[in-house]
Amino acid sequence: MIYRIRHITHYEYEKPVTLCYNRAYLLPRDTEYQSCTDSRIQIYPAYTLGQQRTDYFGNKAYFFSLEQPHQELKIDVTTDIRVHESKYARECELNLDFGNTCGQALVALQESRELAVLEAREFVLNSPMIKTAAGLREYARSSFTSNRPLLSAVRELTQRIYTDFTYDPESTSIATPLDEVLRNKRGVCQDFAHLAIGCLRSLGFPARYVSGYLETLPPPGQEKLVGSDASHAWFAVFSPGEGWFEFDPTNNNMPAEHHITTAWGRDYGDVSPLKGVFFDGGKSQKLTVSVDVSRLKN
Repeated sequence: MIYRIRHITHYEYEKPVTLCYNRAYLLPRDTEYQSCTDSRIQIYPAYTLGQQRTDYFGNKAYFFSLEQPHQELKIDVTTDIRVHESKYARECELNLDFGNTCGQALVALQESRELAVLEAREFVLNSPMIKTAAGLREYARSSFTSNRPLLSAVRELTQRIYTDFTYDPESTSIATPLDEVLRNKRGVCQDFAHLAIGCLRSLGFPARYVSGYLETLPPPGQEKLVGSDASHAWFAVFSPGEGWFEFDPTNNNMPAEHHITTAWGRDYGDVSPLKGVFFDGGKSQKLTVSVDVSRLKN
C-alpha cells in the first residue's frame, strides 16, 4: 500500500510574532512495516534556520526558527510512504493465547540481561504525562492474571477501554490528568493511549506511546472529503523475547496497514506534532490543522 500524507498546520496571531523556535514531529519514521519514499516540508513565511535530526527514540525531528516578524505561520508537510501489511496483526487478531504469560513476562523483565529487555525497561518508569497509580492498577488488574498470556490480557484491556469509555473531543485537553479521564470515562485517542500505558506501567509492563495517522474510509457510495483524516495515537507493549506489539484502544484493534506511524516515545509530550516558543503575537491565536491520507496504490 502506498499513501500520500499531507499535514497542514496554520497559525494566525493577533499581533506579529517577532521570533519563534519550533520542533516538529511530522515526518513518519521508517519501521519494519513502512518506509518513506519522499518527504517535502514547506514553511511560510520562509524560515531562517531548519535542520532534521534523529532523536533519542529514533524519530525524525525537524527543528526550525523564524527570526523575522510574522503574523501567520504555515507548515505544509507532504510524505509518500509505503506501508507493508502487518502480518503479525492479522495473525494475532485471530488468536492471542500464546507466548509469555503475565507472570513469565514480569520475571523476565526483572532478571533478563538481554539488550532489548534492558532498553524496554525504561518504558516502565513514570513519564511527565503518565504516572503510575493505584486506580490504574486496579482498573487493569482483573485482565492480567499470572498464568494468562500477556498479549491476550493486553487485548482484553484494549477492548475494555473501547467499551467502557466514550470518545468525546470536548471532554478533555492534552493536559487532562489520567485520574480525571479514568473517573469520567471520556476522552480522545491520546487519552486512551495514555490510559492503557498507565495501566500497563502500573502493573510493571513496558509500554510506549505511538503517534501517527489512520486512513479513514468514507461510507459506501460517498467520496472522501479532503482533510477528513486526522492525527492518531495508540500504544505498544513489550513482551521479553517476543518484541513490541501495538494496540489501538480507540478502534479496538491491532494496527495494520491502515495505521501509519510517525513517532514513538514515553508519552504525547515526547512526540507532539509541533512544539515551540514564540515571542509577542498578542493575547490570542487561531490554529487550524488539516490532514489528508490518500491512497496512491494498493
